[in-house]
Amino acid sequence: MKLEKIIDTLKLHFSRADITFNEIKTWKELTFGDEEKIINIDSFIFRYSKIQDIMNEKFFSAVLTFLEEYKPNMSLIDVLNKLEKLELIPSAEEWREFRKLRNILVHEYPDNEIEIIEGIQFALKAFVKIKKIFAELVIYLEARKIS
Repeated sequence: MKLEKIIDTLKLHFSRADITFNEIKTWKELTFGDEEKIINIDSFIFRYSKIQDIMNEKFFSAVLTFLEEYKPNMSLIDVLNKLEKLELIPSAEEWREFRKLRNILVHEYPDNEIEIIEGIQFALKAFVKIKKIFAELVIYLEARKIS
């Protein structure tokens, strides 16, 4: 998939995630108290997961390919370390934490409501950072004439 198409897809997911993110941020308390809240939480988790998947599996390697820094045998850890070394992400370790959180959220267990709520609270904070990283990468790439 071309880098421009990946960026467009991510922009769509970010804009849709923003809707539920903004809704959730208006709540006095993060709970699974009613059906509307559950729908918003589920939607946010879905978009957070999609963003993570696309960035990890396509976007980061496409960025490195564009910069002629990608090798086909690179693992995600190698890709993240290279992005950090190039100062395109603030921290490879922090990104791995975002990825771990994604895995926890998509494999939620109904009897762990407190853990799930804590994970969602962390995901809301992580989302802001991920969105900033993405926006800065797009600016960086546009300055180098990707489109």
